[in-house]
Amino acid sequence: MIDIKNIGTRQAEFLQRAYEQKKLAHSYLFVDSDEHRALNTAYWLACLFNCTGETKPDGSCQNCRQILSGNHPDVLLVEPQGKQTLGIDQVRPLKEELAKSPVESKRRFFFINEAQKMTLAAANGLLNLLEEPVAPVVTILITNNSDQILPTVRSRTQIINFDNGEKPSGKTAILLENGFTKSEIDELGNLDKWDQEIKYFYQEMLEHNSLALVSVHKLSEGAKLMSEQRYILVRLKLLAEHDLTDTRKMLNAAQMLKDLIEVDKMRLSNVSLRNALDYLALRWK
Repeated sequence: MIDIKNIGTRQAEFLQRAYEQKKLAHSYLFVDSDEHRALNTAYWLACLFNCTGETKPDGSCQNCRQILSGNHPDVLLVEPQGKQTLGIDQVRPLKEELAKSPVESKRRFFFINEAQKMTLAAANGLLNLLEEPVAPVVTILITNNSDQILPTVRSRTQIINFDNGEKPSGKTAILLENGFTKSEIDELGNLDKWDQEIKYFYQEMLEHNSLALVSVHKLSEGAKLMSEQRYILVRLKLLAEHDLTDTRKMLNAAQMLKDLIEVDKMRLSNVSLRNALDYLALRWK
């Protein structure tokens, strides 16, 4: 739900000055652990540019209402929509739209939410859009982790940080580093029970215990949300990475990470979590 009152105040002031001085960049990278706030700010900017009210943006004029409801022809949003990645098929339409002039405005706005989920092909497909915009357009990429954005993409944007130097810590920081959004982290809630069950599954595999197949059923049945399914695989990866630091466990950990790469490929091909974990458990039976 877009709320242009819940925005980055300092960042909005910076953008408003750029707007008033006619110095808006053609591409930005908004970096915020709270991606909802960054996305709200992107929509706030589009409203500022198009608002017909006295106090801009008022959020209530016809243009603002169109933008905030997702029905303005010159404001386009691309996001994963629950998928693990944001692929080239979702970015390609932006390149097609780039050739078109604005319909109702003097400038178009393209927003790419959760940009850290872009595949390599999608990121490379975006480069021409960022390098040589034909139509008057402002492209805003939104991410919770700039390190996961392709360096060639980062270098073509003006980066605006929202966290004011305050970095998340603990488990939240780890999940953000692994591509989770703040809303997904909130959705996961208390992870203690998941952590225990995933650790049991991991240990059962290393011990070649047939109970691992039982754990597969338990984990896959309990993980109804996409965020939970992703967390299981990320947690397994973290356990294996931790074991890499122990010379006695190093070989097993390296093999586990190799197998988890195959599981990731399976998941990207829409293989169910149950089947992917079955594959993993059978590899270690």
